[in-house]
Amino acid sequence: MGNVHPTAIVDETVKLGADVTIGPYCCVTGNVMLGDGVTLESHVVVTGHTTVGAETHIYPFASIGHVPQDLKFGDEEVTLEIGARNRIREHVTMNPGTAGGGGATKVGNDGLFMMGAHVAHDCIVGDNVILANNATLGGHVTVGDFAILGGLVGVHQFCRIGAHAFIGAGSLVVEDVIPFGAATGNRAVLSGLNLVGLKRRNFDRAEINALRALHKSLFIETEGPLMSRLAKAAQELGDSACVQQVVEFMRVEQNRGYCTPRNK
Repeated sequence: MGNVHPTAIVDETVKLGADVTIGPYCCVTGNVMLGDGVTLESHVVVTGHTTVGAETHIYPFASIGHVPQDLKFGDEEVTLEIGARNRIREHVTMNPGTAGGGGATKVGNDGLFMMGAHVAHDCIVGDNVILANNATLGGHVTVGDFAILGGLVGVHQFCRIGAHAFIGAGSLVVEDVIPFGAATGNRAVLSGLNLVGLKRRNFDRAEINALRALHKSLFIETEGPLMSRLAKAAQELGDSACVQQVVEFMRVEQNRGYCTPRNK
């Protein structure tokens, strides 16, 4: 059962893995499952139909699994699924899904959610994602693997943030950001590629050059419709796995526009 502080409240319905630590004044209720090695520091609240993966560490005053902040929510049975080895810092909030959005909010593995970050209902967050202090995801947002959102970033409902993308601090994102893209500003505009992230993660130079060529074709040389330029680039740069990832991202039916560079 692990180490449960005597001041903590843990319902009989809660399932605990091996070596779980629950600190002072925590409240764990409902159909919660805490995986092996999960640590809750003091004053953490976890409730609802919530699963927390192994070795995830949750810090004081986080609120995990309370009902969605959606007036259409009708108290239906919905879930919040959090993966392994996440670090969820102070005052972070994560809500479960809604019936209208598939019924589940899903957070991947190895993420860092800094103080005050918010993951709203029906969000899908990948692995190795970083949400800096007070970054906020609206409902139905998708965030790809290794994406980084700076402090005070706000992402509009139904937007998609591609894998390995970087969103600068204080940006308001109202359109989709392509994989490997870098976006900044209010409203956020595409400022280029996340070259720092690509180099830090040891992407091959040929892949980086292919992404540069794609970026130029899509957003610098703007003759003709965007999707026609995308089709042409997909054919010319088809040997690049990273380019294909961007192409697949952009060919998915979407709810928002695309984040593009500011017109000069």
